[in-house]
Amino acid sequence: MSASAPGRAARTVPFLRSLARHARTPVRAFEEASDRARGELVRLNMGPFRPYLVTHPDHVQHVLRRNQSNYLREGMFWDPLAPLIGNGILSDGPTWADSRAILQPLFTAKYVDALAGRMAGIMTELIETVMVPGRPFDIAESVSAIVHPTIVRLLLGAKLPAADVDRLAPAYDTGVTSRSIRLLLPFVPQGFPLPGDRAFKRAIRTIDDVVYPTIRHARTQAQEDGDVVSALCRARHGDVGADGDRRIRDDLVAIHGAATETSATALTWVWPVLDAHPEVAAKVYEEVERVVGAGPVTTDHLPRLTYLRMFLEELLRLYPPGWILPRTARADDVIDGIRIEAGSTVVLSPFLTHRLADWWERPLDFLPERFAPADQAHGGGRRHRYAYFPFAAGPHVCLGPHLFMMEALLLVAGVLSKYRPVLDDSGPVTPRPASTLRPATGLSMTLVPVGRR
Repeated sequence: MSASAPGRAARTVPFLRSLARHARTPVRAFEEASDRARGELVRLNMGPFRPYLVTHPDHVQHVLRRNQSNYLREGMFWDPLAPLIGNGILSDGPTWADSRAILQPLFTAKYVDALAGRMAGIMTELIETVMVPGRPFDIAESVSAIVHPTIVRLLLGAKLPAADVDRLAPAYDTGVTSRSIRLLLPFVPQGFPLPGDRAFKRAIRTIDDVVYPTIRHARTQAQEDGDVVSALCRARHGDVGADGDRRIRDDLVAIHGAATETSATALTWVWPVLDAHPEVAAKVYEEVERVVGAGPVTTDHLPRLTYLRMFLEELLRLYPPGWILPRTARADDVIDGIRIEAGSTVVLSPFLTHRLADWWERPLDFLPERFAPADQAHGGGRRHRYAYFPFAAGPHVCLGPHLFMMEALLLVAGVLSKYRPVLDDSGPVTPRPASTLRPATGLSMTLVPVGRR
């Protein structure tokens, strides 16, 4: 993959008609395009907009690692969300590097492990409050009602009143879903109004109304408290005034949103997957009963929940929350002989790469055993490093995989130590893409206490 050669033009595959045919489930159009590409780097014919689709692990590695400085988080996906995520850890260039240096020490395994006891206590309390057995409830709303306040209390300590915590969750949800139409229509100018734009602006106002006063308060307490917002204030104590507050706001909103939205989205998939795979569910239930018993789950239990960890890794393979990772080429490049022009959009997708038959045996089957530490029976020995990247990869790899796995183990084991889930509408669940990959709306279940089935 040399950028010195002129390169040849990429093959173009149809996309618009497929997108129209799958208007309610546009992720299917991307699957069809990936099937046509078969790992080859191709262009998607979207009329005036023809992005490159990148699925082969070698090509993913080139974009995210070998020549990552040429592929910026700009354009499609990023520009519509820029007013929400800001110009910090989810941006590019010097502002990203500055934010990364400040935030990375706060998300090491050692630091996150120190939060485990607090997280376990918060989740145990919330599961008791939110997960009421014997009556149907919306899965996405209930998972969010656990994940969101847990992360808020860990990141912000006791700084936010309960009413403000309750305002943030729906505002974030609206922020990441209201502009999903722009993800599929990136050629529409930002100034041209589309459905969802007004809701998006209202969501940002709500978030800012909560976050900015929190920052101003934390600045006066920055030497005393140990939460993330105080750490950001200490690190940026020389950045004063509105610009300094904006830098802290951007990092806090980006980290908060990533830690809550992606985690809640992934954990919403747990329950339909357990329902669809009873043989897998039986192994998960057996391990939770054996390791945790009646609960509550503690940090001592986590290392022994090995099958549940494998289950969650396989969940992230088939249903990665960050399902699409667009980039904009800053300069001309050549990938595997294909010419990439400066200014072009390249679209990477963990959702598609994770389903390539060349790298995954029985790629559409849900097989947690493929992630067994010592098991190579399902192709682990020949797996490319960039065939699995649910948290992105390279210098921009997500800071929070360890945090996600901890909260996922605590939440799922905490619920299953007491209850068994029964989906109210059993059957296949179709992904609906926004900025994250979500199950269809209205998915509900009922919890049955263990021993009363």
